[in-house]
Amino acid sequence: MSRVRLRLPATSANLGPGFDTLAVALDLFLEIEAEPAQEFSIEASGRDSVFCGAVKNNLLLTSYRAVLEQQGRAVIPLRIRMRNQIPLGMGCGSSAAVRLAASALATHFGGLGWGRERILTEACRLEGHPDNAAACWLGGFVACAMDGDQVQAISFAPPAEWRAVIVMPERPLATKVSRAVLPELIARTDAVANLQRVALLVGAFAARRADLLGEAMRDWIHQPYRAEVCRLLPRLLPMTGQAGIAGVALSGAGPAVLLLVIGEEALAEAKRLAVQAIRGEGPVEVLCCGLHPGPAQFDAAD
Repeated sequence: MSRVRLRLPATSANLGPGFDTLAVALDLFLEIEAEPAQEFSIEASGRDSVFCGAVKNNLLLTSYRAVLEQQGRAVIPLRIRMRNQIPLGMGCGSSAAVRLAASALATHFGGLGWGRERILTEACRLEGHPDNAAACWLGGFVACAMDGDQVQAISFAPPAEWRAVIVMPERPLATKVSRAVLPELIARTDAVANLQRVALLVGAFAARRADLLGEAMRDWIHQPYRAEVCRLLPRLLPMTGQAGIAGVALSGAGPAVLLLVIGEEALAEAKRLAVQAIRGEGPVEVLCCGLHPGPAQFDAAD
């Protein structure tokens, strides 16, 4: 069996009101090259290389095994070389990228014969929600829905001049912890407000209307509750409209916060103001990147 190369982008989901529905791909990547071997091994570099390179309890390997076993196929050990740029546990889609990689590796080395759509469906099933996985696999700005195991998603490239600033605290936050603070029921007025902003946000990306992002990225159904476990959010939300910052939202389930910035020249000032706004909240990291317009790469090599 030939080697496989994968290149999967980070993602930022929800974008404010689009809970489990909207996401955008980012120019930060998980790159993997894999080939059959006598036993599993991982040579990892980049962010969190020690964690990514551990064979025991590795999400990539456990997901790969799970897919093959569910399909009744033998588990082929792999030699994996990995370079990671995606922050782990920060709401940047690291688990979605890994589960897509696992599904792609399983279909190749297990001879499943799945196409790209089926690989995405399997990754969404493993994730439990489609937004991060759809944006990672399709690229660009994505709107998606899931009915059982059926995933419907549409993507289009965002404006080339739009940029992302990702502001991260020192410690990660598990998605289950972030979801635990959400109420079981929400008011109808809050649901309507979010529906209005979701429609406006899709239109803003499609029409390249940066002037609409500030209003379109407002949220009533998850960010007000997650602010208690994502302490950077209330400090950064008021930055909308300053220094080219068109919109601010929690990145996925947090704890990182996404600032959408218009133009490369605005990044340095946006970063400076963000650091100033969260002074006193402990160590932080700020990443600047573009929005990735294209799909994940999945190639077999001789």
